[in-house]
Amino acid sequence: MDFEKLYIGGRWVSGSSGQFIDVEDPVSMKPFARVPRGAPEDVDRAAEAARAAFPAWAKTSLAERIAVMERFLAVFRSQEEEIIELEIRELGAPWSFAKSSHCEYQYTRVRSYIDLAPSVPLVEKMPLSTVYREPVGVVGCITPWNYPLGQVVQKVIPALLMGNTVVLKPSQHTPLSCYLMAEAFEEAGLPAGVFNMVTGRGGEVGNAMASHPDIDMISFTGSTKGGIEVARNALGTVKRISLELGGKSPDIFLPMDDYDTAVRCCFNSIFLNSGQTCTALSRLIIPKAEEKKIEEALCRIAPEYTVGDPRDHTVKVGPLASLAQYKKVRAYIESGIAAGARVLVGGVPADPTRGYYVAPTIFTDVTPDMAIAREEIFGPVLCVFTYDTTDEAVALANDTAYGLNAAVYGPKAEAIAVARRIQAGNVYINDSPRDTAAPFGGYRQSGIGREGGVYGMLEFTQQKALFDTCKD
Repeated sequence: MDFEKLYIGGRWVSGSSGQFIDVEDPVSMKPFARVPRGAPEDVDRAAEAARAAFPAWAKTSLAERIAVMERFLAVFRSQEEEIIELEIRELGAPWSFAKSSHCEYQYTRVRSYIDLAPSVPLVEKMPLSTVYREPVGVVGCITPWNYPLGQVVQKVIPALLMGNTVVLKPSQHTPLSCYLMAEAFEEAGLPAGVFNMVTGRGGEVGNAMASHPDIDMISFTGSTKGGIEVARNALGTVKRISLELGGKSPDIFLPMDDYDTAVRCCFNSIFLNSGQTCTALSRLIIPKAEEKKIEEALCRIAPEYTVGDPRDHTVKVGPLASLAQYKKVRAYIESGIAAGARVLVGGVPADPTRGYYVAPTIFTDVTPDMAIAREEIFGPVLCVFTYDTTDEAVALANDTAYGLNAAVYGPKAEAIAVARRIQAGNVYINDSPRDTAAPFGGYRQSGIGREGGVYGMLEFTQQKALFDTCKD
C-alpha cells in the first residue's frame, strides 16, 4: 500500500506540503514508512469534500448506511493479517494483543454499532411536539497513537451511521492501519467525500480542523492538555465538542480469601499494551491487613507478563511506542524512587539498544502526594496504596483529577456498593467483561461526552423539536 498519500474526496492524493513524517518501528528504533505531513490546505480540501458529500449522505436511509457498513466490515475482516502486522510494527503491540484487542475487538465494536443503530431514538413523540435527531454535519475526528484503530472505530463508525461525513486525523506516530480502513471504505462503496483522511501533526492538522468553519463537530481522544487546546480552538466557531481524555484509574481490592484472579485482572489492564491505555488501572488500593499476602501474589504473578519481541506469540509486553514515551516513563520511575516509594517489581529500565522496553514495575509505600500517584504515566507502572476502612479506600479512589475508569474486586454485593461511590464513568465489578453497548467516557478531567453503543451514536446527532399539534 502507498502510505505517501492522503484520502480526500474518494481519491488518494498527494499532500500540499510535499513533506513527510517518518513512522518508526519501536523494536528496531528505525523508520520503516512515511506519511504526508498534512497542511491547512489539505484540511481545506477534506472539509470541502465532506461538506459537499453531506447533503446526499444525510438523506440516505439508515438501512442504506447499515448496508454500506456491512460491506465495510466484511472487507475490514479480510484485512486481519495486515492489521496485526502493522500494529506490531508501528506500535510495538505484541502479536497476541494486536490480534485480540487491536484487531478482533474492533470487529466486535463495528458489529455492535451496526446491530444497535436501528434502536437509536431518532424520532420521539412528546405531548405537544415531535423531536427528531438529525446528523450534526461534518465531523472532525482526532485520534491518538495508543489504539490506532480502536479510537478511530469509536468515532468514525457511529458518525457515519448517523448520517454525518468525516474528516479523520490519525496520530502521526501510528497512522498506517487507518489506511487499511480507508481502503475498506472505498471497496465497500462509501460515496466519495463521506470519509476523508489527512495525516499530519496535531499542532498543524489538528488545530486547523478544530478551527475550520466547515467542520461542525470535533471528536478528540488524547491527553487532557491536548483536549483543552482542541476545545479552545473549536469554541472559536462554536463547534460541538466531544473529548475522551486521560485517567488515573483506581482498583480496589476488598478483603478476600484468594487474590490471584483480581491481580491478573489488574495486571491485564496496566501491563498489556505496555500500560499505554487511558483506562489502565494504575492505582491499586488494598486492605492494610492483607498487604503481605497481596504483595506475595503480585511478585508471584508478575513474571507471567513476559517482555520481549512483539512478534513472538508468547510475549505479553512489548516496547513502548517511541523514544519520547520511553523517556517519560523512565523519568516517572526515577521520580517515584526519589520520592521514597519502594520498588516491589521492576525498576529503572536500561538504556534502549534494541527496542524501547520498560519491564512491568510495581511501587509500594506510595503516598497520594507523589507525582507517580497523581499523574498519568502511560506506561506499565502500578502504584499500590493501603487502607484500613472502606471509607478510606473510596476516598483514595476519588482522590484524583480524573474519573474515567475504576474497578472493585470482592464479594459482589459489597463490591457494587463500593463501586456506586466511586466517581468514574466506568466501573468494573470483579472480572466482568466490557460491554460494547454501554456508554464509555469519564468524569471531571477525563472528558466530555460518551462513546460506545446507542449513547455513542447519539453524540453525533442534534435535536430538532417540531411543534406540530395545531389543527389544520
